[in-house]
Amino acid sequence: MFQPVIPIGGLGGWRFLQETYDSQFKAFTQSAQLQRGSDYFRENIGAIETAEELVADRRLLTVALGAFGLQDDINSQFFIRKILEEGSVNDDALANRFSDPRYKEMSQAFGFGPGEFLKVGEPVFAEAIIDRYETIEFEIAAGEQNEAMRFALYAEREMGLLAGEDMSNDAKWFTLMGEPPLRSLFETALNLPSAFGQIDIDQQLGVFKERANKEFGSDDLSIFSDPELVQELITKYVVRDQIAQFNNSFSSNAIALTLLRGG
Repeated sequence: MFQPVIPIGGLGGWRFLQETYDSQFKAFTQSAQLQRGSDYFRENIGAIETAEELVADRRLLTVALGAFGLQDDINSQFFIRKILEEGSVNDDALANRFSDPRYKEMSQAFGFGPGEFLKVGEPVFAEAIIDRYETIEFEIAAGEQNEAMRFALYAEREMGLLAGEDMSNDAKWFTLMGEPPLRSLFETALNLPSAFGQIDIDQQLGVFKERANKEFGSDDLSIFSDPELVQELITKYVVRDQIAQFNNSFSSNAIALTLLRGG
């Protein structure tokens, strides 16, 4: 299976990945393993009528979960079935209880819940899910070469969408804070310490907004509707991540050298 090529880390690696993305993505999606999963989904999803049927078919479920970055839940069939069956219309639906918005997005996409209409038979449904699945699989593969590149690709894809959501600025921040890839990227881009997540959630919001205002001149996440600002955000992230990796490596080497010298 084709693996993304990222010859260096940091900003140079990100620039290379951007320049070669189309050709690398095409090669990746043409691999036999990925094509088998996509073809199976395309040919069989239209016959699914219930959430129970979907979770019972591991090959279909792999693509369905992968399309929303939830591939780690592949063995939690009962949980996923509940997410899908309860939908998202009712406030107390299981998908609405999570700060991570991906469960709600998945539930809405399929439409198994009460008050929703089933979407799996629509002409464009299968291709839309497959496109998402292949995109995220490429991001995962890039992350296996360099984890920072996975988060950068994710932010490039999702940040503008979050910025344009019809919700309050604080609601956008809480959504971001509940979405692990974006949260991790912002923590690094805004130079926040690793223990930051342990403080009170409202205090976290205040710090995020204060740092964003300092770095970007505004704490309003709607500014990231501008693709150039998204690239500025990603640049700050990949540069600071590379510095952190260098410092960690330097510290480890210094400790090892001290031990070899006997203290």
